[in-house]
Amino acid sequence: MLRRKAYDDLLEWKKHKSHESLLIKGARQIGKTYLVREFGRKEYENFIEINFLKNPSLRSVFEGELNAEEIYKRMTAHLPSIKLVKGKTLIFLDEIQKCAKARTALKFLTEDDSFDIICSGSLLGLHYGQDADEDVEEIESVPVGFERQLIMYSMDFREFLWANGYKDEDIAYLKSFYDAKRKIPSDIVQKFQSLIKEFIVVGGMPEVVNDFVTYKDFTRVQSIQEKILSSYDDDIANHAKGVEKVKVRKCYDSVPRQLARENKKFKYSEVEKGSTARKYSDSVTWLEDSNLVHVCRNVYEPYLPLKANSKDNEFKLYYNDTGLLLARYGFQTKLAVLNGTIMGNAKGGIYENLISEMLIKLGYSLHYYKTENSSMEIEFIIEKDGGVIPVEVKAGNSDTPSLNCFLEKFKSKYGIKLIDGNLGVTDNKIVLPHFMAMFL
Repeated sequence: MLRRKAYDDLLEWKKHKSHESLLIKGARQIGKTYLVREFGRKEYENFIEINFLKNPSLRSVFEGELNAEEIYKRMTAHLPSIKLVKGKTLIFLDEIQKCAKARTALKFLTEDDSFDIICSGSLLGLHYGQDADEDVEEIESVPVGFERQLIMYSMDFREFLWANGYKDEDIAYLKSFYDAKRKIPSDIVQKFQSLIKEFIVVGGMPEVVNDFVTYKDFTRVQSIQEKILSSYDDDIANHAKGVEKVKVRKCYDSVPRQLARENKKFKYSEVEKGSTARKYSDSVTWLEDSNLVHVCRNVYEPYLPLKANSKDNEFKLYYNDTGLLLARYGFQTKLAVLNGTIMGNAKGGIYENLISEMLIKLGYSLHYYKTENSSMEIEFIIEKDGGVIPVEVKAGNSDTPSLNCFLEKFKSKYGIKLIDGNLGVTDNKIVLPHFMAMFL
């Protein structure tokens, strides 16, 4: 089993759930179902899985009265081989977006508290009316106060290291240099630079990572990634409504092109010549709500709270998994990344996508800072240590006039420069190799 940090979140929920079910949201094929199955089989005497996509007939379990006693009666009628033992049973309702009444019933099931309930779904971020699937119905009553939500992503760099055999003590040793802000031995830098490049190419989709650590074959990696991208395209075709299907697909396909530009701000005119937000803004919202992309918004001014200062109409889009972005670019681009020969604006876009993914998985919201009348641009600004910290991303190790200007103008406690190099500190600038972004 691939080790996932979300497993600890499930253990924490089990220990402190206090009349709460757990709802796990996230894009397709990031490992939600596999994780819950492993958790249920290891941590409970009895594990019951109901998948409303594979077994739509089981929606009838939630037809009729929605009190817990009646629901469990119908459950045993439809699944006579199951065992319902109070306090020792986990019930997993997968693809719950296919059964609106099951989501409504969570309130009554958690109030009863006889059994633990975990729910999951791939497109739960879509609001009712965004989904063209006729089986997705509006929820009569959201179980507010009875449902804890967990957002899962593809594997992060720490999990990638675990999959490649690195132990907690190995990562802790690396972090000791970050904590002390000491220069890292050159052989360690070279090793982790190689690993972060592999992570850029392989990404964090569990099926891809598992295959890669088994076979070490980048051709197989590309094949599996193309299959996943095809399934995402199918999701767009099946779930986006009407004419939105084509528009969503066009927006999604344009992200790799736009990240390869010098100015990576998302432009509707790059999706279709002459187009504006009026035509395509709903398509961007669909992609964001389905967790296929991460949105990084510009801010009016870099002060707390960043969300209150963000500009809805100025943003960048990043793929939810950098490995999938590289799969879109193709095998030769992957080879150039691995060999360190990638050049041009696409190189910067690739490393920005990497850092956006790492920040999101650490729990940060994405923002950047750029003004129209200035060349100063900071790729990311984050809320950290009681203030706003600028994070500049360099694919190589070039100068940082924008970061210098930002620090002087806005008096941040310090700034972070992420590079292809070693750790160092100059005045209030902390220079870190890309792989150390996992410690932010």
